[in-house]
Amino acid sequence: MKVEILSIFPDYFAPLSLSLPGKAQEKGLLEVAVHDLRDWTHDRHRTVDDTPYGGGAGMVMKPEPWGEALEAVAGPDSTVVVTTPSGEPFTQALARELATHKHLVFACGRYEGIDQRVVDEAAVHHEVREISVGDYVLNGGEVAALVIIEAVIRLLPGFMGNPASLSEESHEDGLLEYPVYTKPATWQGRAVPEVLLSGDHGAIAAWRHEQAVRRTAARRPDLVPASHLVEEAELALATRADAGEILTLQRACWLQEVMSNETLAIPTIHESLADVEASLASWQTYVLRSAGRLIGSVRGTLEGDVWEIGRLMVAPDLQGRGLGRRLLEHIQEVAPPQATSYRLITGERSLENLRMYKKAGFSVYGPLGDSVAVVLGKRR
Repeated sequence: MKVEILSIFPDYFAPLSLSLPGKAQEKGLLEVAVHDLRDWTHDRHRTVDDTPYGGGAGMVMKPEPWGEALEAVAGPDSTVVVTTPSGEPFTQALARELATHKHLVFACGRYEGIDQRVVDEAAVHHEVREISVGDYVLNGGEVAALVIIEAVIRLLPGFMGNPASLSEESHEDGLLEYPVYTKPATWQGRAVPEVLLSGDHGAIAAWRHEQAVRRTAARRPDLVPASHLVEEAELALATRADAGEILTLQRACWLQEVMSNETLAIPTIHESLADVEASLASWQTYVLRSAGRLIGSVRGTLEGDVWEIGRLMVAPDLQGRGLGRRLLEHIQEVAPPQATSYRLITGERSLENLRMYKKAGFSVYGPLGDSVAVVLGKRR
């Protein structure tokens, strides 16, 4: 791979001659060339910036030196990477993609950025990727370019001494990396987890996966796949603090009921936060959480000797994974001893609900008045 960099501060990239990147260049795996953008200026002050059209603070990098520089450095098969906080987020997946490119040209802006016409013109002749390394602003694009370059070149075949280590790092499988330990076995009164000393490779692999899921759920719940959310979900009695999330989940789930039954005459969708809060006093409500997210709920209350079950709901993106069945089983298990039967209500056209309830042993007793709902029940 060949990496070329355009910057007004070429000395920023001296670290690329150190450690593994330096060795990769020595072995011929990588070629790095850093160019001073000012070499393409033509005035005695080597000017690369000017005031912005439309006014405003700061300076904008001029199009002329950038245009000439890219024309000189980039070829037909080059990918031009523009580091900018307004670009697409940089991810491990994007690093893997860029690692397959033969020639990357990094355009490192400064001040308020590069004249947009430079990017637009470059896109006519080359593939252009505008990339951001995070939701923050740096003094210039050089630091961001270093981050991207290091993440990309370490994926080149032959770059790493032990290629297997690449598959066990954070983000490679969508999770953060598990905790790591080395000798001594005890330090400052803290011992290495016993499983790592056991020699049982299956148990070690299982422990590492569990730790990776837990760490990701705690630190980056946005990265936790739906399958892990299901595995890690925990049931607990609802509190008043859960009411807002219950209401949000309720409206998402009952929108499906509105669509299935083709009516807005469903009381649930018209409830307010105060209604949900009040129901927590009269219903025994349980919530299902994973990675801090409320993903399901169900409730029950005793009417004579009948255990009334209601508001069984699962986040729409996690339906079909057995969570509804788990909630239904749980609410039946916690019914008080005096309950001799179960009763619940669903829409007459809510086919998925009806299928689940019938599979759980419930039978349709009949319509609920003149509404679109039906009553189901079964003996305890």
